[in-house]
Amino acid sequence: MSQRVYNVLFLCTHNSSRSILAEAILNHFAQGRFKGFSAGSSPTGKVNPFALETLEKAGIEARGLRSKSWNEFTLPGAPQMDIVVTVCDNAAGEVCPIWPGQPIGAHWGLVDPSSVGGDDETKKAAFSKTYREIIQRLQVLLAIPVEGLDRNTLQERINEIGADL
Repeated sequence: MSQRVYNVLFLCTHNSSRSILAEAILNHFAQGRFKGFSAGSSPTGKVNPFALETLEKAGIEARGLRSKSWNEFTLPGAPQMDIVVTVCDNAAGEVCPIWPGQPIGAHWGLVDPSSVGGDDETKKAAFSKTYREIIQRLQVLLAIPVEGLDRNTLQERINEIGADL
């Protein structure tokens, strides 16, 4: 019997850093249990180069990552999401589209590493910090026995990830 794959959509306003990192990291560590996606309400159209460098340094595949609108996931034929997580406070405050299938929603606020000023080393350090925070949260997600939980309990557990870390 094959295991169900849970689709997770990470949202951030510009879909260039945090949500991109979360998508790539989840897909790297999920072992087929989860499939990560990312999108934004006002995508920049390009992935932040420091996000790509951070993933490359960690040995995580970045090929194919792109900044895209959340509208892609409301169209016919789009993957149906099981979980939708906002990773920036701006996206959490926006009115999201109606997602097919009524996925579980949560907010895991993260500081925007692309807003950090300074030299390249300072910016790289900010992206590394965000990467570590995402890893911590996703390790908790991956440890949840999602298959054995009812919707309300799963909602609580996913909300706790954003509140606890």
